[in-house]
Amino acid sequence: SADFMAMVLEVKPAQVTLVPDPPGVLTSNAGWDTVEHKTFLQNVVGRFNEAGIRTSIFVETNEDHIIGAKETGTNRIELYTEDFASGYPKDPENAIAPFVYSAELAHSLGLGINAGHDLSLENLAYFATHIPNLLEVSIGHALISDALYFGLENTIQMYLQQLHIAAIAKAEVL
Repeated sequence: SADFMAMVLEVKPAQVTLVPDPPGVLTSNAGWDTVEHKTFLQNVVGRFNEAGIRTSIFVETNEDHIIGAKETGTNRIELYTEDFASGYPKDPENAIAPFVYSAELAHSLGLGINAGHDLSLENLAYFATHIPNLLEVSIGHALISDALYFGLENTIQMYLQQLHIAAIAKAEVL
């Protein structure tokens, strides 16, 4: 929206993640179709890039949409991880496979990799261990829910510990 664009350009955050949610939606439920919305995204990303703001486009594990994200001029993608989170309890290896492929593809295109949606204390370390070149995770709902039980400071430390476990596991593989 025009209001969103104006706010971002005024605040000038280090990064803005573009999610295809209309106003009033509580949480995301899909990634961008970067092929269908290519021109729109090129215009938005271009304005943010001109202002020195790193951009990330929220996408699913669709090869065409990841390639399309690159064509918008974005710096990063954020992988929409609901499918991983849903499949993780039953079959972690199968659940992670499309995300590994997508991260490898994005990296080969020169895109940074972020991820988010339904990542939690239960699945974060596994996800972060297996996704190559992961730069950032977005965790909102689960973190705040956990904070109701454990307190905000403790919860943040618990999530950081999961990422630390993942970093150690990756280092051991190398």
